[in-house]
This record gives sequence, structure tokens and C-alpha cells, in this order.
Amino acid sequence: MAIISVLSQKGGTGKTTTVRTLTDLFGRVGLRVLAVDLDPQANLSDYLDVDPDASPTIGEVLQGAATVSEAIHGGVVPANLGLAEAELMLGGKLGRELTLKRALKHVAADYDVILIDCPPSLGLLTVNALVASDYALISAEAQYFAMQGVEQALQVIELARENLNPDLEWLGVLLNIVDLRTRHSREALDSLRRHYPEKVFDTPIRSSIAYAESAERALSIIDYRPDLAADYQAVGVELLRRVRMSAASQRLSSLLP
Repeated sequence: MAIISVLSQKGGTGKTTTVRTLTDLFGRVGLRVLAVDLDPQANLSDYLDVDPDASPTIGEVLQGAATVSEAIHGGVVPANLGLAEAELMLGGKLGRELTLKRALKHVAADYDVILIDCPPSLGLLTVNALVASDYALISAEAQYFAMQGVEQALQVIELARENLNPDLEWLGVLLNIVDLRTRHSREALDSLRRHYPEKVFDTPIRSSIAYAESAERALSIIDYRPDLAADYQAVGVELLRRVRMSAASQRLSSLLP
């Protein structure tokens, strides 16, 4: 199985949409998938249509008041604003960076893939996610500061790898919100590919208002706009290949038009 953290150093990079869509895609090819919302804004929980009053949540898990098994609601471990309080409490605990790893080990055998939606920052919650993970995927927006954001995220990945999780593998960079008709997007993509030639995913995710519309309706982009979903299908095929799940990658590839 694979535990994959999806992170970025700021919001608005398409990170949550990536987790939501990959969760759906992987489930459609027979993988057992658990999505973990580690963002106090709880956008993933909302996008996956989890009841906002669902309890317990990941916050209670991190505080030791619930197990992950108890906090799973329809294949999701949701979050709410209480997660911000849980993060503050974690700051004073011994071994705080290992809290999520210890919690997930009790359910890891039940899933093929666990996807963690990190908060749009590189603090303690993100470090917990990286320490608990086998792989890290960086989400970046196709804009001027994309390179800086990737470099900052890589520093945190290296910190987790050097001190707490030496087996953590960086999967690469997924470029989101891309409009290749503009020079700005093309330059951002070219810059990343020059600096990280083997790490930038082959397929960038096209910019579209449809992603916001599908989130508002709590619908997967796969059902809402299948033409746009082709981008994520291609990314999913490549990601599964990178985590050495070749059979699932081939099944997902067969769904492509």
C-alpha cells in the first residue's frame, strides 16, 4: 500500500481538488482508498460531501480522543476548525511529529492508498503528514512564484526525511491551474521542467472555473466535466506507475478515451 501526502506552501494551488479527484479515480479502478483531510479549513471534507457535524474528526484523532477507525466517514477522515486547536496542543507533546503515523498504522492494512490533503502551509500538521507517508507530491500553481514554492516544500520534505522518515520518497511536482495559451503559464512550466526534469508530471492540469463549480456541488470533476477529468486520469496513471502499482496504472489507463 502507499500513503501519499499532497502538499503546497500556500493555498490556491489545486491541492484539494487533486486529492478529491485522485480519490475518486483510484476507487473506480478497484483500489481501496482512504482520504485524510489534514487542513483546518476542511475543504476536502466539504468537497467529498461529509456532514459538517460528523464526529469524531482528525482533530480528535491527533488529540488521542478517538482512533482513525472511529473517525472514518464514508471513506474520509474529515476535518473542521477544531483541527487548528489540535495542532496547538500537538506543539507541546513529546514525539509530536509521529502522532499521525502512529494513528494511521492501525488502519493501513485495510487500504491500498491513503491520500493526505495537507494544510496550505509547511508547519507541524504537514510535517506529521510527511512523517506518516511513503510518498510526497507537491502541488504548484502555474505562476511566477511556483519555483520558490516548490523549493520551500522540498526543504520540509528533506527535513522530514533526514530526521524522522528516511524512506520518504518525493514523487514530483504536479502543475495546476495552467493556461498554456498564456506566456506566464508556459514559462512557469518550462522553468520547473528545467530545474526538475525527471520530477514534473507530464500532464499539467488545465485551469477552469468548472473545478470551483464541481466543488460547490460536491461533485467529482470526473462526472461534472469528463473532458477536464482526462488531465487527472493521465496524472493518476503516471502517479500509480511512480508508486509501483503497475496493474492499477494499467486499469486506469484503459479508462482514458
